[in-house]
Amino acid sequence: MRPSLLPRLVNDPFEDPALFIRFLFENRAFLFDLGDIYNLSTRDILKISHVFVTHAHMDHFVGFDRLLRIFLGRDKKLHLFGPLGIIKNVAGKLSGYQWNLVEQFRHSFSIEVTEIRNDVIKSCTFKCQDRFEPHHDNHDHVFSSCVLRDPAFSVHVAVLDHRIPCLALCIQEAFHINIIKDALVALDLVPGPWLQSFKQALYRNLPSDTPIDVPSNGSTKQYSVGQLSHRIAKISPGQKIAYIADIVFSPENINKLMKLAPECDQLYIEAAFLDQDHSIAQNKYHLTARQAGRIAAMLSAKKVIPFHFSPRYMDKGALIEAETMEAFNASRKRQ
Repeated sequence: MRPSLLPRLVNDPFEDPALFIRFLFENRAFLFDLGDIYNLSTRDILKISHVFVTHAHMDHFVGFDRLLRIFLGRDKKLHLFGPLGIIKNVAGKLSGYQWNLVEQFRHSFSIEVTEIRNDVIKSCTFKCQDRFEPHHDNHDHVFSSCVLRDPAFSVHVAVLDHRIPCLALCIQEAFHINIIKDALVALDLVPGPWLQSFKQALYRNLPSDTPIDVPSNGSTKQYSVGQLSHRIAKISPGQKIAYIADIVFSPENINKLMKLAPECDQLYIEAAFLDQDHSIAQNKYHLTARQAGRIAAMLSAKKVIPFHFSPRYMDKGALIEAETMEAFNASRKRQ
């Protein structure tokens, strides 16, 4: 069964954190963290609609300028989420440039920044043709774990401790729709954009008699959502992908993660230090590989991808991965 969410780390584990999540059969992608993104093609960058920044340390935020450079002058709206201070961080980035020529741009580009605090959410919009002057939304919104909800998926966050607020992220697919190719052939139906319309009808829980126009051999056939769902679709539980970067190993952080991302299908988790250097990890508010493996086991993750290794272990990447997986497997056996 082919997944609908296709995540991949932009860089190798010793380089800046950034997780690119592409949506299957859609010209859309999300980005978790915004480190150096020069390994992403311009084509992929232009698919990005939402960026979630865990915190504004340089290695998690330096890619903002490249994103801005490519989006500038295009008809796009970028949604950017981050922890306390992210509005000020974005404003500082934008104020570092002169914008005296933007009135000549034909297309309108804007950035909507959402700042996630412990109890409220604040937002601010920066419009290119207004020279990126901030337009604050003066209405605070109550913060719950869900910061973005779509019929097909939702994004949840937890505010964790990295000596500063740092977000952990989890994207959850509502359910997975697998199209049965043999059934399409039997009905003489050709895959196309209509399949996305059909999927959206299922995600939005539209009535079963909702009509779907389906091209077929130069003509158009009409099926109801109910007919198609019984004949060409297989429904299964949706994916859950979690992303944890830069946190101290503490009961408070672990309790929040247990609520955020239990039983995730894929867990991307920092493993900055080997366990022999756990005191350094503690002082720097990072995880060791062993701690990362233990957290993965506590979350009952199905797949663990450690990343964000300290450069002090440049020739020991395999050792970090092995220590993570050893702790993961040992902790699972004890549960």
